[in-house]
Amino acid sequence: MTSQTERGAAFATLHKRESMFLLPNPWDAGSAKILAALGYEALATSSAGFAGSEGLGDYQITRDMKMMHIRKLAEATDLPLSADLENGFGHSPQDCAETIRLGAEAGLVGGSIEDFTGNPEAPQYDILEAADRVRAAVEAARALPFQFTLTARAENFFTGVPDLADTIARLQAYQEAGADVLYAPGLRSLDDIRSVITSVDRPVNVLALPDSLPLSLQELAEAGVKRLSLGPLLFNTAYGALTHAARELLSEGSFGFTRHAVSANDLAALMAKA
Repeated sequence: MTSQTERGAAFATLHKRESMFLLPNPWDAGSAKILAALGYEALATSSAGFAGSEGLGDYQITRDMKMMHIRKLAEATDLPLSADLENGFGHSPQDCAETIRLGAEAGLVGGSIEDFTGNPEAPQYDILEAADRVRAAVEAARALPFQFTLTARAENFFTGVPDLADTIARLQAYQEAGADVLYAPGLRSLDDIRSVITSVDRPVNVLALPDSLPLSLQELAEAGVKRLSLGPLLFNTAYGALTHAARELLSEGSFGFTRHAVSANDLAALMAKA
């Protein structure tokens, strides 16, 4: 097993090279092992994917549940593991700092703190309050005995107010607060992505949204995206296949869906390779 120090350094290095890298999001140990065996260089948890695998909706996972999940994924492979830590599982800067410490104890070498409040009437923290929360998370990360990559998220286009100017102002504030990576999930065009990237001087993560943002990997890389995460995309695809298969059995009584199934031998080989 690689040490957490080695994983932390490897994850940080991915953000420093010229090319964009992919950050897929497994939802359990098995999917983590498959992605590692296929050659991905790092992994990140999916908040929505994990919640769905537990039969829950997004944002219904507790911090204790999340930490148990992180520990399982961190133990499944030798790859660096980052995590969607939602809003730090609390409103105060201290909550954010404690979540970073707990995540690191569970095996993380990276994690994100978002500015979504969970309150539909005021979906984002005030920008100064949000920056204080990022600053506390950064301080907790810097106090760790290994390199921890802290990502700050502006939720304007995902769960907040879709205002590009405010998004950029927030990301700039989070940059000043010390965030290593900046992330505004849900950006709606390549122009918006370019505007964000040219307005900050930190690596930028973009969320793959093939339905609403149908861009190729080459286009995203040429725009300057450093990291492309998949969110619940792989989870939704896997559960989509499950739903299709179950419906075919019920409605048609046939097994056509098995054409796309992975054999037991191939799956065992992938798990062993990881």
